[in-house]
Amino acid sequence: MYEAFAPAVLGYFRAQRMRDPEGLTGDVFVAVTERLGRFRGDDDALRRWVFTIAHHRRVDEIRRSTRRPEVLEAAPTSPPTSGPTPSDVDLLRAMGSLTPDQRDVLTLRYVADLSIKEVAKITGKRAGAVKMLQARGLDALAEHPALERAREISGDA
Repeated sequence: MYEAFAPAVLGYFRAQRMRDPEGLTGDVFVAVTERLGRFRGDDDALRRWVFTIAHHRRVDEIRRSTRRPEVLEAAPTSPPTSGPTPSDVDLLRAMGSLTPDQRDVLTLRYVADLSIKEVAKITGKRAGAVKMLQARGLDALAEHPALERAREISGDA
């Protein structure tokens, strides 16, 4: 189960610009392991359940960080020499410009590959609100300068 879902959960936390995405991913799977005996459902329900736990963990982490803010180092001005590609860095930078709700909806829809209805249930929003957040988020990404530059470099412009 870890091999099947961990990359998407990690991607979800990275797209959300969480401080310790690897640690949060580990926390999610500790919680999954502890509660797995009580889980009932098919593969789709399992995916929703894992991402519901991830979403709750993200919300908990945001609440915790607002109560005890930490001083973070400045972000590097150049992309790392290993790890994400320049286009990944551009996408993460663009995702950071979205509202938290837009970022949440887009990562649950496209990283976690969940339906509008599933995202609505996880986030506690109506399906129409999820659709609107998705549309506005995608529009904002399409207009973001970092992604425009990435398209020019790759020749997709």
